[in-house]
Amino acid sequence: MIGKMLDNRYELVEFVGKGGMALVYRATDHRTGHAVAVKILRPEFNQDAEFLGRFEREATTASKMSHHNIVNLLDMGQDGDIRYLVMEYVKGRTLKEVIRQKGALPPNVAAQIGIRILSALQHAHKNGIIHRDIKPQNILVHADGHIKVADFGIARVAGSNTISSDDSVMGSVHYFSPEQAKGESVTISSDLYSVGVVLYEMMTGTPPFDGETPVAVALQHISGKAKAMSEVNPAVPPAMERVVEKAMEKRVDKRYQSALEMAQDLQRALQEPDGTWLGRLPDKQAAQPAVPMPTVRQKPVRSPKWLWTRIGMMVIAAAVFIGIGIGGVRIYDEIVNTTEAPYCLDETENEALRMIARAGLKYKITRTSDDSAPAGVVILQSPEYGTSMRRNETIFLTISTGPQEQQVPRVDGMAVEEARVELEKMGFTLLALPERVLSTTPWDTVLSQSPQEGEMLPNGGVVLVTLSGGSVTLPNLVGMTRNEAMLAIQQLRLNLTEIKEIPVRDQSQFDRVAAQQYMDANLEQYEVGEQAMQQTQVTLAIYVAAPADEATAAPEISPAPQGGEGQ
Repeated sequence: MIGKMLDNRYELVEFVGKGGMALVYRATDHRTGHAVAVKILRPEFNQDAEFLGRFEREATTASKMSHHNIVNLLDMGQDGDIRYLVMEYVKGRTLKEVIRQKGALPPNVAAQIGIRILSALQHAHKNGIIHRDIKPQNILVHADGHIKVADFGIARVAGSNTISSDDSVMGSVHYFSPEQAKGESVTISSDLYSVGVVLYEMMTGTPPFDGETPVAVALQHISGKAKAMSEVNPAVPPAMERVVEKAMEKRVDKRYQSALEMAQDLQRALQEPDGTWLGRLPDKQAAQPAVPMPTVRQKPVRSPKWLWTRIGMMVIAAAVFIGIGIGGVRIYDEIVNTTEAPYCLDETENEALRMIARAGLKYKITRTSDDSAPAGVVILQSPEYGTSMRRNETIFLTISTGPQEQQVPRVDGMAVEEARVELEKMGFTLLALPERVLSTTPWDTVLSQSPQEGEMLPNGGVVLVTLSGGSVTLPNLVGMTRNEAMLAIQQLRLNLTEIKEIPVRDQSQFDRVAAQQYMDANLEQYEVGEQAMQQTQVTLAIYVAAPADEATAAPEISPAPQGGEGQ
């Protein structure tokens, strides 16, 4: 599928991954030039009504939402038998990959990520959409630190039918709510339970429940008790622990009743980590939410108490938004902007550079001869493997150029820069002779070398090369407009060195070429139709309008006849 163009617009560039019903590719939108993600329904499901329904449901639910913390739908279509969705392309990693790499995250960073997940869910819930499959694999951490919730593939409209057994296996049992595990109807609070599980895993490095089979894990969600987060990770403050405990209550009525309510408690937990403001969780009734919520009144009377409650809500909401801005910096610094030095020793130069690029680092190379290591192999690195580094920091590599004296490789036929790199890998220096040679091979191609292939040369030795000057048939530009002539010169890679203007009164000649002259670096002139090297110098004479009181002047170079000969 790589290279395939969908509807003459989306070119599939790279395979990204696969899910239960779709294949995902990075693609280029040729209408905008932007990178996008294209989800293609697996071919084996094209005739399966159930999977077609799920695929269409994802498009329907995604089209109802537009939020900065949701992977937004951009387009959908069908090209032949290929059904596809076009989504935002998020360059980065899944939250699951981040946890696997880093283990437990700092609680304040986990809370900031949680607030963003809840912001996305608040938007979805307001639009009547329950995600039903919140898990770290569906949370994307963008390279710039933004958090995106993905994969509404099994989402349902709130209040719709209960999930089926087929639906349930598409989620991940480690993040199921108790009602999902029992096959009951899901609610907004089911998503919030899953967010609690994700927060637990972020702060401890492991999910709260595990088992040898999915059924064993599901049973623990229904009746088991998770180990206290502070026992697994003493760095988790009491307030964070209590927020997660409330989110993960077995009974729906004891959990948070809205994503906003939970986000507000997380924000307050960042500011007051001791958690005394939450009270004892088991004694706290669902009717007494952590943050006062305005109630619907039967009469339009607005008491002073209502006004102060409303003002308090606005202040809290403002604090949440401010926290989101500050937290974005923390997420970037703690997760996105940190990486580890890869193990580059004994790797080839190309492979080492690929590893460094994947880690988001820069590199600096020093080359030295080494009798025990082949040319092009990394023999030293700094810092050493596994060192924590900031992205865009520099890792220093020392690369072997091979023994003190070795055979010269063949570079004739290569482009000069390719030849230079090849020689530098072996500790040699390329020196190009200034005189180029007329040749049908492309400009800058190495035509000959000295020493020849196979001759011995000490480390640091110089290899002299002769380069191609290319070949072009010199065109007759006379009669062309100025723009037409300059375009032809550019396309043929000639070198326009001078334009001389010739005043005339004939308006039909204005801005047209009167004559041309071709000359090489040695001042040797060429005729129209001859073969010459690229970069041959061109002088043009152009007719321009003569002032009313000025006689026309003869051109300083003889115009070439229209038949094709000229200078």
